[in-house]
Amino acid sequence: MLLKFASFGIKVGRLLKNFSFHPQHTARLLKKMAHSSITCGSKHDPNQLIKSKSPYLLQHAYNPVNWYPWSEEALKKAKEENKLIFLSVGYSTCHWCHVMEKESFENEDIAAVMNENFINIKVDREERPDVDKMYMSFVQAISGRGGWPMSVWMTPELKPVYGGTYYPPDDRYYGQPGFTTILKSLAQQWKENPQKFKKSGESIMAALAQAALIGKGNQVPSASECGNLCFKQLRRSYEPKLGGFSEAPKFPQPVNMNFLLRWHVLNKGSDADLALDMCAHTLHMMAKGGIFDHVSLGFARYSTDEKWHVPHFEKMLYDQAQLASVYTDAYLLTKDGDFARIVSDILSYVSNDLSDPSGGFYSAEDADSYPEAGSKEKREGAFCVWTHKEIQSLLGAQPVPPEFSAGVTVSDIVCYHFDIRPNGNVDPYQDPHDELKGQNVLIVRGSEEETAAKFGLSLDVFRQLLKTALSTMREARQRRPRPHLDDKMLASWNGLMISAFAKAGTVLMEDTYVERAVKAAEFVRQHLFDQQSGRLFRSCYRGGDGQGAVSQIDEPIVGFLDDYAFVVRGLLDLYTACQDEKWIQWAEELQQKQDDLFWDASQGGYFTSPAGDTSILIRLKEEQDGAEPSANSIAVGNLERLAIAVDRSDYHDKAEQTLCLFQDRLAKIPLSLPEMASALLLYEESPTEVVIVGPRSSDLGHQLYREAVTHQRSLLGQVVIRFDSSRPPQDGASFLASRRPSLVAMKPAKMGCDAAAYLCRNRSCSAPVYSPEDLRQLLNSQ
Repeated sequence: MLLKFASFGIKVGRLLKNFSFHPQHTARLLKKMAHSSITCGSKHDPNQLIKSKSPYLLQHAYNPVNWYPWSEEALKKAKEENKLIFLSVGYSTCHWCHVMEKESFENEDIAAVMNENFINIKVDREERPDVDKMYMSFVQAISGRGGWPMSVWMTPELKPVYGGTYYPPDDRYYGQPGFTTILKSLAQQWKENPQKFKKSGESIMAALAQAALIGKGNQVPSASECGNLCFKQLRRSYEPKLGGFSEAPKFPQPVNMNFLLRWHVLNKGSDADLALDMCAHTLHMMAKGGIFDHVSLGFARYSTDEKWHVPHFEKMLYDQAQLASVYTDAYLLTKDGDFARIVSDILSYVSNDLSDPSGGFYSAEDADSYPEAGSKEKREGAFCVWTHKEIQSLLGAQPVPPEFSAGVTVSDIVCYHFDIRPNGNVDPYQDPHDELKGQNVLIVRGSEEETAAKFGLSLDVFRQLLKTALSTMREARQRRPRPHLDDKMLASWNGLMISAFAKAGTVLMEDTYVERAVKAAEFVRQHLFDQQSGRLFRSCYRGGDGQGAVSQIDEPIVGFLDDYAFVVRGLLDLYTACQDEKWIQWAEELQQKQDDLFWDASQGGYFTSPAGDTSILIRLKEEQDGAEPSANSIAVGNLERLAIAVDRSDYHDKAEQTLCLFQDRLAKIPLSLPEMASALLLYEESPTEVVIVGPRSSDLGHQLYREAVTHQRSLLGQVVIRFDSSRPPQDGASFLASRRPSLVAMKPAKMGCDAAAYLCRNRSCSAPVYSPEDLRQLLNSQ
């Protein structure tokens, strides 16, 4: 739904023609604008943002703009002074946010206009997703697009009247009105007729509230019909040559691959095979491309071209978490060692570069950095790219194996393998302002086998050579100025990362990964959870000592729906990995709190924000799986798994009501909700449960457990419980036994066997089996 300002009587709507840039589709297009604009070079006294902990807000603390955080103080001031509010929303690694700051927010003249006429508020979208989503719905409604920085003007009553994303500082670009023109026009019209603005704001909010309503369906859609349609829609968007589900720019879209892998498990025939092939090919091409950092590891946010070559270089925690999980699942189905290696590489990057000593995970690394110490301007990708000369200098003198041909150096082999060229390997079309001229973004266009064969090397010798060379390059890169690190720690993204480490540890049999997941869960419980209220906090921050101290703001931001849903899923995955009942017990407690705070008793489904905040005028429900899955999608899967594990039929009922709420979207465009389509498959199938009884020390019990957690059906939300009915009372009561007394009756009954496995579905269990082979046969029959 597009809201037309003309119908509300706002002249600026016609004057400015709903001008809006979408950074995603204009990558690097306006970069030089930032270099040419007039900015202030003087130091200023800090504004109100200096009291914040958010890295994004602190970046703006010394702007000449009199910024406030989103707070009662700022909102009260707007009412007392009867001024329009200018809201600017972004995040610390947002490239276009940096551009607008340099062009406009550091400009003395523009700041003077802002300070005189507006109450200026800065919001970190990752801290306050409720504010971001509410006003982003407005920007998208009036312009048909969105992005960051988001710029919104609103009345003192918080009703939006105009907005967009990035604005250049003046009118010189493309004949469009610049930021200064917009500021002056709105300020003048507000002085002349504030009532017209307020009336327009009321009308706009009414329209937005109506648009936010989701028409509730009367039944759960058919999982097979929804799944078939989702598969067909993904097949149509699939790019078969290079993988992915679009041309350019290309995003990883792990939610799509999650669905394809689960669709493959549940189906047979050519479509099921194609689902796996689409996913596997995409994962292989991404891992070979420049979107993957072959030197320091980890994935960038997206590729600006169709070849996965030239990335937007920022690295986000939520991408690492979701991709590690997808590669783990792909390995489980294919046993392709390349997928296991990529999982290890992602988790190594997160452990090395995004981990706090206290156990939490940081949010992101920026795309921009200084090319070298002493540089005055940052460049996108400067930390990551290489010249041919650098590689020759670094690797040219490295010792060579005896198999080498005369005159061939290690640098020759590395340059061939990663397509490193003397004049650079970046298509000028992807670099319109020559930031990457002469530079190389590492990409594997062939394969390890092809490179080894070309130079007459065994695969083992080549891999060892490559490992040594990349280690040398990594050491050289560490001497460069590092990109900015966003060191806030979010409950939601930490939840995603707990899942990733737990699943990888389970499937790859790496105890260190499970231990890291445990450490992160303990971090969340200590620093992002209020024991007294039972509520999660949204965020906390790295302390100043660098030794694991964690800081918090005076009034911590309360958790949102995604914090609960993602942490609950992380705890369920962690319980599966380590079988410590305290994690599934806490998962249920958080699920109950999530229901108390966010559940819509009248329509079903969950609101993204809790009730009670008068500054949030519309409580929204996320209805799309995007860069992160919708919390409602994740919640359905959590509810189904918990319903089985702790015997709560009301959780199954809530999952059903949530699926009913999204019936229309799932039936018509499941491509917009692939994660919920996966959850619908789980709902209709009903989770399989494997109960393994016997002492934890039992070798047979361990074998049965390994079979259960590495079987392909484990991708479908399978519940796995190891239960020792012989546990002595002094060890404390079992949480699961208190919820499910029937567990106590499950015991090995075969002579000479100290463990057994029961396969249960729909409250009915099989006779016990006593070998991994028999358990596999049972699981295959499902």
